[in-house]
Amino acid sequence: MLALLLAAALLASWPLLRVGDSTAREAPDYAAQLPFTTAQVARFDAPWAIAFLPGTRQALVSERGGKLKLWMEGGAAREVAGVPPVVHAGQGGLGDVILAPDFKRSGVIYLSWAEAGADATAGAAVARARLVQGDAPRLEGLEVIWRQQPKTTGRGHYGHRLAFSPDGRHLFIASGDRQKMTPAQDMTGNLGKVVRLLPDGGDATIWSLGHRNPLGLKFDAAGRLWDLEHGPAGGDELNLVVQGRNYGWPLVSDGDHYNGKPIPRHATRPDLAASAISWNPVIAPGDFIFCKCDQFPQWRGQALIAALGAQGLVRVAISGSTAREVERYNLEARIRTIAERDDGALFVLEDGDGGRLLRLMPIKR
Repeated sequence: MLALLLAAALLASWPLLRVGDSTAREAPDYAAQLPFTTAQVARFDAPWAIAFLPGTRQALVSERGGKLKLWMEGGAAREVAGVPPVVHAGQGGLGDVILAPDFKRSGVIYLSWAEAGADATAGAAVARARLVQGDAPRLEGLEVIWRQQPKTTGRGHYGHRLAFSPDGRHLFIASGDRQKMTPAQDMTGNLGKVVRLLPDGGDATIWSLGHRNPLGLKFDAAGRLWDLEHGPAGGDELNLVVQGRNYGWPLVSDGDHYNGKPIPRHATRPDLAASAISWNPVIAPGDFIFCKCDQFPQWRGQALIAALGAQGLVRVAISGSTAREVERYNLEARIRTIAERDDGALFVLEDGDGGRLLRLMPIKR
């Protein structure tokens, strides 16, 4: 009994911490009971991204080691031939996979990966190719349309998330700072930037700058672009990405350097774009979606974040250009990505070797 009383007193004494525009405890409580059940439907080796083929129960899944799998619900996953060689080290490897807006007609997909350069350097690359399905699926006509410049040493912060604008006219690429920090403010290269280009790679322009390690890039239902990125020791953030804006890294952050050296906060530089919400302690995001949520109507229009550090999902409500955390769902595993199929089914992919693909099913109450 004494131990229970002491634990209750300790819980009540936890200090409150301002996180973005919401108030949270230093150790946020997870939902006591999940509003969904999970079912394992497949396993993959270090999966990074998933893209469902429209009108089917099939999906493309990228594995960081360099394999692309074509998976059918209820069936096996087949390896897709023709994937380019990747640098699989640190955070590098095969990255994002998305479908062209006209995929039903063209069969074209887009891939990102860590590509080797000279003198032990590397950088992200993006290509498009046509997916040929069948018993032996393969990529045809693979064409590199964009590269991170300059290639650098190091094994982290590639970013390389991809998103098409709602009208399908432009491809957006989130390019990480490659753990070099200052290139995020250097307009002579594309590190630490969000880049816009045509679907064939033409007319590439820097859309925004001052990004650190963006691992999520999505348009909301209103057609606005958002990015989700890792901060340093603290300061993970969700940003409304506006053309021409500077998001501050490494000049400002809501976190500090790993060695404890402080970084000026966003509030000290009103000329730089502030995040819609930031997290300290971090959630270590992997990816996110804006949920259409036919199966979870109470979540409709909100952001569902796959969290590596928080080991589950973080639900965020959007209001104009700001956001607030609503709830967390503890899945007791590092969650790399989340996806919604066109029939409304929600899936999450666990990080790491043997990462499970889980389907989330609402609990009827």
